[in-house]
Amino acid sequence: GVRLTRRLVPSMVEGGWGRVVFVGTVGSVRPNSRNPQYYVAKAALPALTLSLAKELAGSGVTVNLVSPGMIATAEVRAMVERQAKRNGWDGDWDQLSQRAATETMPNLVGRVTEPNEVADLVSFVASERASAITGANLRVDGGAADAVSP
Repeated sequence: GVRLTRRLVPSMVEGGWGRVVFVGTVGSVRPNSRNPQYYVAKAALPALTLSLAKELAGSGVTVNLVSPGMIATAEVRAMVERQAKRNGWDGDWDQLSQRAATETMPNLVGRVTEPNEVADLVSFVASERASAITGANLRVDGGAADAVSP
């Protein structure tokens, strides 16, 4: 990511407009107990984002980080469905998502974030309308970083 950014940013600066959007994880501030190497690498992204945003100040190029929490990918849905089967939970995906978000993967909105919600945020910060947002770590985690674990 850093090498690619370094190759692309000069032409953005030259053109007076550009968007750099890194995708991280809420795990950079709330790491899990497994895969520490993953979380260490992701923890560098907030510093990289802010440092690069400062370096590019006034250039017309913004730099932001979108940090999702648990996302309802096919893998996560399968994991929740296996958990539901083990625990005897009934219901459709919406009900299972709510149960998982209150009992095992707590967040403040009470459901698992959908992929399109992350995509919408990335699209927005990459747009012209987000010209006053730079150096930000934008969490799209349903408030998971601030939720109390079970």
